[in-house]
Amino acid sequence: METSTEIKYKILLAEDDDNLGFIIKECLELSNYEVAWEKNGQLALQEFFKQEYDLCVFDVMMPEKDGFTLAEDVRKINHNIPIIFLTAKTMKEDRIQGFKSGADDYITKPFSTEEFILRVEAVMKRSYGRGVENSNKGIFQIGQYEFDFNNMKLKLIDNVKTLTRKEADVLKILFVHKNEILPRETALKIVWGNDDYFTGRSMDVFITRLRKYLSEDPKIQIANIHGIGFKMIIDE
Repeated sequence: METSTEIKYKILLAEDDDNLGFIIKECLELSNYEVAWEKNGQLALQEFFKQEYDLCVFDVMMPEKDGFTLAEDVRKINHNIPIIFLTAKTMKEDRIQGFKSGADDYITKPFSTEEFILRVEAVMKRSYGRGVENSNKGIFQIGQYEFDFNNMKLKLIDNVKTLTRKEADVLKILFVHKNEILPRETALKIVWGNDDYFTGRSMDVFITRLRKYLSEDPKIQIANIHGIGFKMIIDE
């Protein structure tokens, strides 16, 4: 694939091995990719939630959240982003699980950096063609509202509400999990990075604000699920 010197395609790398992670990051950056490297699955999910990426490279065996589970969570946010798994496992069952989790390729360690880059480029070309465009522009249709996550705008016809960064983050995670229960601790860890009492109370305030912002569409409801979390219900 021909990479541009003007556009750096963004890759999220999740790898808990310091040496391998450093080598992969350096290798990708030398090939003109922009790389964010996280060392466990939970941190990688938080990073993916906050930024837009063109490709994910996930180690399978990681602390906090394994690569397969991470891929499933990522697919809830962006159904189309390509994912490459890295693993020392060679069992057929693991490869099958990897592809069921949304893998576009599966690279078994050890591997050469040359092979790795060629396979990254092959996945990018299959996914985007020659001109890679970011498929997720951060625009979501929430009932009658248009939600621009990147610019923190919530629009209903000609009425535009500017959100705070945290309001936008909370609204996005609610919408990603629309019509299903979102555990309170999941939302807190992704948006705030922890799930202590004070951040929990803070999130309750943001939920109350969002209910008010969305109140003009009667088909949208943010329900409290007692003892568990929240559920954004959209009657479509």
